[in-house]
Amino acid sequence: MGEVRTEITLVNIGDKEIANRGYIPEDQVRQITVNAVVDTGAWTLVINEETREKLGLRVEEAKEVTTAGGVTIPGVITGYVEVRWKDRKTACEAIVLPGEDDVLLGALPLEGMDLMVHPLENRVIGAHGSKMRYVVK
Repeated sequence: MGEVRTEITLVNIGDKEIANRGYIPEDQVRQITVNAVVDTGAWTLVINEETREKLGLRVEEAKEVTTAGGVTIPGVITGYVEVRWKDRKTACEAIVLPGEDDVLLGALPLEGMDLMVHPLENRVIGAHGSKMRYVVK
């Protein structure tokens, strides 16, 4: 399977809540649309410092992060960010890695939006068809 990319929109949840309460207009909610690499080996959303700054996400804690290649590097965890794909959305923390060029869409946000990678077509699709399905066990 080759590299899979998909367009997602990242939204500052704090801004969204402030707008919902009427303190700022909707058009001041910070958001960014990116062509993300779908990385099912990453557990969450991975962004770079530039994306974190554009979204105005605060740093929650410093962490050491181990890459797929087994290298441990310093990173930080942000507050929650809303991730949107077409008509679906979820919220998750993001890991900020220094020097990372691409946004990586990992397993947790994929699961949160009921998405999967189609192995033959190398594209993101709904895991249960065109409608998002919530499964509780």
